Amino acid sequence: MSTLSIPVSVPSPYDDSEQLRKAFEGWGTNEGLIIAILAHRSAAQRRQIRDAYAQAYGEDILKALEKELTRHFEKAVLLWMLDPPERDAVLANEALKKWSSGNRALIEISVTRTSDEMFAVRRAYHARFKRSLEEDVAVHTSGDFRKDLKADPKDDFLFALRSIIRCIICPEKYFEKVIRLAINKMGTDEYALTRVITTRAEVNMKQIKEIYYKRNSVPLERAIKKDTTGDYEDFLLALIGEDA
Repeated sequence: MSTLSIPVSVPSPYDDSEQLRKAFEGWGTNEGLIIAILAHRSAAQRRQIRDAYAQAYGEDILKALEKELTRHFEKAVLLWMLDPPERDAVLANEALKKWSSGNRALIEISVTRTSDEMFAVRRAYHARFKRSLEEDVAVHTSGDFRKDLKADPKDDFLFALRSIIRCIICPEKYFEKVIRLAINKMGTDEYALTRVITTRAEVNMKQIKEIYYKRNSVPLERAIKKDTTGDYEDFLLALIGEDA
């Protein structure tokens, strides 16, 4: 179940666009207003905002957000604003750039998406990168996997197999572990934390939060507050159902 909190009465996408434009104007960006709007709109509503903003101001709102925001907050908001297939395409492309056979992002996409969703991801990947996802995966994996079959039993190949099995058996437990490993160590893995929350907030984040609490005896909200700061923290908390 989703943790996304959407107001009973939602302004029109044109009103939202106008408010976001105001958040970008002046001496400083109004990050709180950006979070208040974008973290409380569904994928369809966010798509309408993108369309309305482009019509009203002749600019893709993603470009405006990229100019106004920074670091992990910027990354999270930009991923959140993409349609799910395009978001997965971007994550897959990033994963292939730093390929290892145990790459969690590719495993998550290939195992937890339906066949229709994967078809949409493949189309989005080709539209954005002008190459097929299958060809890029083949280029990066053909020699890795042959080599990994002969490697140490603790290698990336077996790690990938274990991750795939966990994803198939219980995706929610798998994603809980990814989050736990991302924040329960020296130094936060913001890439993993952002990836899981932006891709699962509208899918099964409620169950992931419940499993996290049972496993760690600490609410996920508290763990995120401990490990993140500023607008990035506020945005993640809003997506998992608890505004700061």
